[in-house]
Amino acid sequence: MTLSGNIRIATLVAAAAVLAPNLPAGAQPAAAPASAQAPVATVPGMPGVSDRNNLYSETVAGRLSPAVAGALERVYVPNRSSRTVSVIDPATLKVVDTFKVGVDPQHIVPSWDLKTLWVANNAEGRNDGSLTPIDPKTGKPGTPIAVDDPYNLYWSPDGRYAIVVAEARKRLDFRDPQTMKLEFSIPTPDCAGINHADFSIDGRYALFTCEFGGAISKVDMVNRRVVGTIRLSSKFDQPGVQEALEKEAAKKPMAGMMGHSHGEPLKGSLLGMPQDVRASPNGKRFFVADMVADGVHVVDFETFRQVAFIPTGVGTHGLYPSRDGKRLYVANRGSNKIRGGRHGSGSVSVIDFATEKIVATWPVPGGGSPDMGNVSADGKYLWLSGRYDDEVYRFETSTGAVDKVKVGREPHGLTVWPQPGRYSLGHTGNLR
Repeated sequence: MTLSGNIRIATLVAAAAVLAPNLPAGAQPAAAPASAQAPVATVPGMPGVSDRNNLYSETVAGRLSPAVAGALERVYVPNRSSRTVSVIDPATLKVVDTFKVGVDPQHIVPSWDLKTLWVANNAEGRNDGSLTPIDPKTGKPGTPIAVDDPYNLYWSPDGRYAIVVAEARKRLDFRDPQTMKLEFSIPTPDCAGINHADFSIDGRYALFTCEFGGAISKVDMVNRRVVGTIRLSSKFDQPGVQEALEKEAAKKPMAGMMGHSHGEPLKGSLLGMPQDVRASPNGKRFFVADMVADGVHVVDFETFRQVAFIPTGVGTHGLYPSRDGKRLYVANRGSNKIRGGRHGSGSVSVIDFATEKIVATWPVPGGGSPDMGNVSADGKYLWLSGRYDDEVYRFETSTGAVDKVKVGREPHGLTVWPQPGRYSLGHTGNLR
């Protein structure tokens, strides 16, 4: 590098140091341009990070991979109680197909190579779970593969393994991504109700939420072990809260449903119910939706400690970054119950990543239950299932205006396809 180049980088660093003390509380200091940053040392086999300041840089509007060429533009909706998938044509807002799948379809997950969509049928309380493949070029299902307890599905950042989240078994099953043959498992004994995840910017770690333990676990993907678990709370910064959380969790191992009785929060419980999790654009913080705390926990990745809580709305559940990576869409399901009622106070909160402040709130007209989904390829729409209302919502991201489409019973983790990005890390389209 030339002398002038070194001076230019030093100037940028100095400027950031001067400005940082004047930033609002919770805000992240501006970073030097990607060209001035050292490259991220990723795990072997993982695609490189194009911009260490924005790990969503390859999922901007229009940046579609050649791997999705020929894919139909569709929204695929798993209807848990109907045991079906509804297929919506987004151009007409009409259901153009419905087909049977396995027992309790929970999420529809794009494969790491973007060539297959997998329906995770976890068959709650049974032993006949399965994964149903969908060909996105035809929109039709293939032959299901028997898999134990696939509540959710992720992929190792190098694409080598499918990671089946065996929620009821308290473990992560690493399988062949094509045949789904079991290769090895990582037990997660301190993570009751393990369900949703996101990955560190370098692919070395994954953070998995523990729905029934009010916690989040950090998994070392290289050494294949859990390295820590912490309890989350909206009162995280009050004296004695962590000790109280541990005592409460110890009294209710799994059976405690983190302080719930038949899906109803118990009065006085400190334990929350963590759901979806997403990394900040620079990978330094992780945002965790909490269905009982009615907001989003913020966890510092390096220290693995909770540093903030953002109140959003009732039943906070799904998290989706905008196509430009500047905002986080938060789905508030409108109920704290596992089995909620119709026409609840469902809404979407919009968080600015840089300030960690809410900049907009979009209610569902007439009430509803926005749950899980994703953003359209062009970024103009946010699609979410209406879990308790048997419908799907399409939010216009510029105005918050809502359209509704009727589907099957208890729609859950829908996916929008195709989506921009080079590869999928799982869930309903966590692409990078």
